[in-house]
Amino acid sequence: METSKEMEIKNIPTRASQKFRNFPMVPRVVFGNGSFDQLGDILLPKRKNSDAPIIFLVDDVFEDSELHARIPRIFSDQIIFISADEEPKTQQVDALVRQIKESFQEMPSGIVGIGGGTLLDLAKAVAILLNNSGSAADYQGWDLVHRESVYHVGIPTISGTGAEVSRTTVLLGPEKKLGINSDYTTFDQVILDPELTKGVPKEQWFYTGMDCFIHCIESLNGTYLNAFSQSYGEKALDLCKEVFLDTIAEEESRNKLMMASWHGGMSIAYSQVGVAHAMSYGLGYQLGIKHGLGNCLVFQYLEEFYPEGVSIFNEMRKKHQIDLPKGVCAGLTENDLDAMIYIAMGMEPLWENALGPNWKSVITPAKLKSIYRKI
Repeated sequence: METSKEMEIKNIPTRASQKFRNFPMVPRVVFGNGSFDQLGDILLPKRKNSDAPIIFLVDDVFEDSELHARIPRIFSDQIIFISADEEPKTQQVDALVRQIKESFQEMPSGIVGIGGGTLLDLAKAVAILLNNSGSAADYQGWDLVHRESVYHVGIPTISGTGAEVSRTTVLLGPEKKLGINSDYTTFDQVILDPELTKGVPKEQWFYTGMDCFIHCIESLNGTYLNAFSQSYGEKALDLCKEVFLDTIAEEESRNKLMMASWHGGMSIAYSQVGVAHAMSYGLGYQLGIKHGLGNCLVFQYLEEFYPEGVSIFNEMRKKHQIDLPKGVCAGLTENDLDAMIYIAMGMEPLWENALGPNWKSVITPAKLKSIYRKI
């Protein structure tokens, strides 16, 4: 592993700071309690024939649930249950694509992801790789996908990641943790059914909700900010404050957090995230820490960059009695820390959004190492 002094940060191909971007948005969305039951009708006109299946990628927490029975499987459709205990990997995407191609003679009519950010990102990545050659790792970066993806649908069962609306699918690769950021990543259809988020464990609810809150803080304080991003970011931030600081009914909380996630994801379409996300990618790559928790672990030490945001975050954490793990990086070697720093500093668009084009005069390997050592 290269030392921090020897590390040379590679330029990631990107058009993220181009003056005008022609961004895709999710063209169709259904919202409402019980709207999941419309899925069969939505998929019907997309079915090519009985030999071109719909593939459902579903969080395995639902394997023995009533939701399983409600999935509208017909003909040769296949349900693949997948654990969300670990972050999605490029090798996992490649294996799923291989499995699907070997199992069916025809290209699937569509891919449906049902679950949290992990399952939604897997669904987006599989849809891309079914129509693009090579490995998922080949497309980690910005605007590297050149062929449209297979029709794909996202159905979130937890709120906060914004994966249901974003143009990225974040994957752990052999060399980095980085998204496939492309105009072909965005879902063709999303179903937002707040009832599906019932029963999410408290800590998971909080960490994933904070992913949305941190999206907003990083977007609203970024150098890429414009009226488009600001309008979505401010609304998402207001909704997060209602959910995590006010006392509201459980059903209202579910509805509002689902819309906060949507608006938070939209807020970074014409903007970017920032310091917490860049550094959490390092934690995810080296230690396998899940994205929401990773953001929280980093964000608590970012008063220098987001003083007001960190203050509100601490207030939310106190209200919901959330104790973050300590000593996470205590046993890491210098090489481990250098690997995390290399991943984090490679996220150039995120740093540029956070600190401007001269970000390298502020952020150094030593600076990041001092923050990681606190975690």
